[in-house]
Amino acid sequence: MRSSVKLGIAAALSILLSFYNPSLAFAVDITEVTSPGGIKAWLIEDRSNPIISMKFAFSGGSSVDPNGKEGLANLVAATIDEGAGNLGSQAFQAKLNDLSISLGFDAGREFFSGELVTLKKNKATAFKLLNLSLTSPRFDEEPVERIRTQITLVLQQRQDDPGYKAQATLRDLYYPSHVYGRPNDGTPESLKKIAVPDMKNYLRENIARANLTVAVVGDIDAEELGSLLDQAFDGIAQKAKLFSIPEAKPAIKGGTIILDEDIPQSEVLMTQAGIARDDPDYYAAFIVNHILGGGSFSSRLYQEVREKRGLAYSVGSYLSLLDQAPLLMASVATQNERVAEAVRIMKEQWSLMAEEGPSDQELIDAKTYLTGSFPLSFTSTGRVANILLAMQLNDLGIDYLDRRNEYLESVSLADAKRVAKRLFDTDSLTVVIAGRPEGIEQQTPLTTVP
Repeated sequence: MRSSVKLGIAAALSILLSFYNPSLAFAVDITEVTSPGGIKAWLIEDRSNPIISMKFAFSGGSSVDPNGKEGLANLVAATIDEGAGNLGSQAFQAKLNDLSISLGFDAGREFFSGELVTLKKNKATAFKLLNLSLTSPRFDEEPVERIRTQITLVLQQRQDDPGYKAQATLRDLYYPSHVYGRPNDGTPESLKKIAVPDMKNYLRENIARANLTVAVVGDIDAEELGSLLDQAFDGIAQKAKLFSIPEAKPAIKGGTIILDEDIPQSEVLMTQAGIARDDPDYYAAFIVNHILGGGSFSSRLYQEVREKRGLAYSVGSYLSLLDQAPLLMASVATQNERVAEAVRIMKEQWSLMAEEGPSDQELIDAKTYLTGSFPLSFTSTGRVANILLAMQLNDLGIDYLDRRNEYLESVSLADAKRVAKRLFDTDSLTVVIAGRPEGIEQQTPLTTVP
């Protein structure tokens, strides 16, 4: 979809920052800016190139889509910059292209977000175009129907994607009556029901100063930014419609579900309850997951599944951090005749981590990698702005960059073993397999939570 393409353009426009030296990465000065109109933002000034990157988010996302009109937020994000004010779609896009301005929007589960990247000399026009998108989108018939058709085609193509089917099945089983159980991008049927008044209403109810978070990196100072913030967000509502996302507890716990797909290689997804980002044990969990499957070539899963046995090209695990539904997940794709062995090995490693935890050397190596590689996250204004935005959305504090590695270094071996035992639960693993795996059978979920 167009918004994804634009994010790629923004990455190309972003500049390399001089943060490869670990000692420099944590000496970054973050300024909290408050505009004359009261809009707050976090800013890192970088004068090395005349480029400004801004990331922003409004809470809500697709979780506030009305029942039966799933995909509304996503359709709004994909069409909001297809003409605004007195500029039609082609004229609006031409103005962006002529001035090398990248403007894109995205709708996730919990946030409706955007990105603006511009040369400093074009900042006034860039921020004005952003404002027009947010306050005066045209939603003309041609671009809306064109993009609706594009999204529908993507959704239809996904129906033939075994990996997507596994994810959708897991989502449906885990959260049958929760907003997290709905398709983020909607369905072909729900998209047909969305009309332009719905799209305008979404903006009116959910785009507001009270639920806005902003991060900026680039060639701009606090005073300039304050003025531009007021210009960019002038005319949006002060407060959004009240909403809350209830806690989402998985409706099933354990079991194996097989989706019959006539393909030579099965897609496997393994999931259990995870750990919240604000949990005191999060950093220990982050480390032990890195050791199990999050560390790519160095992880236990990679070594046991790929290197020693050649069962799969890639395998890994990760922490999924939706606010109301943290999960611990793992995935692998392998030939049907080898699925049973791959799943058995992964479960064995899951159990071993729970029972014994990591070794002292594994903990040392993980800390060395996670602290030493962190500066590589700071390679462009866009990536740094993303980090600043995430810091705010997760309430990490403006001094997080100075403290992040300390959090990791403070995790002791005893902490890691305790948290591994708390986190990894082989019995509660739900395994969804799309394919025709040999030597493994469908199981009724072990536990259905009322």
